[in-house]
Amino acid sequence: MVFETELTAALCAFVLGGEVEVRHDFTLADDRSHIRVDCETESHVYEVGLDARTSSYDSVSQALFAAELTGKLPAVVIIDTNGIEDHEEYRVRVAARAAGITYLTIDRDFLIRMQMAWPFRLRKEHFLGPDELAALN
Repeated sequence: MVFETELTAALCAFVLGGEVEVRHDFTLADDRSHIRVDCETESHVYEVGLDARTSSYDSVSQALFAAELTGKLPAVVIIDTNGIEDHEEYRVRVAARAAGITYLTIDRDFLIRMQMAWPFRLRKEHFLGPDELAALN
């Protein structure tokens, strides 16, 4: 079984090109606290959730708050596990779009394949010259 944290790491590294679990501190009335952004790039803060989970509802508010702290654009990504837009996924999509947040979905199995194949993609550079690599891309 692949866990949400592993899928988020694969999404962030292989698809979005960002940094996973970035910590941002803030202080309110002398009370120090922090948040962790699921994935952060130069331009966006991404909150990631799984479909068919009510915990994904929090993604919209988390993305908005992270955007306010960082000055970056908010985004929500739902990892689709079943190929169907369920009630939870629908509610997150509608709320995100109403708030002007970028909303994306990505297939869980695609992320797993990306994660599994990544070491082989890195190794091809050792065996192929620049011309062969350019032809593959």
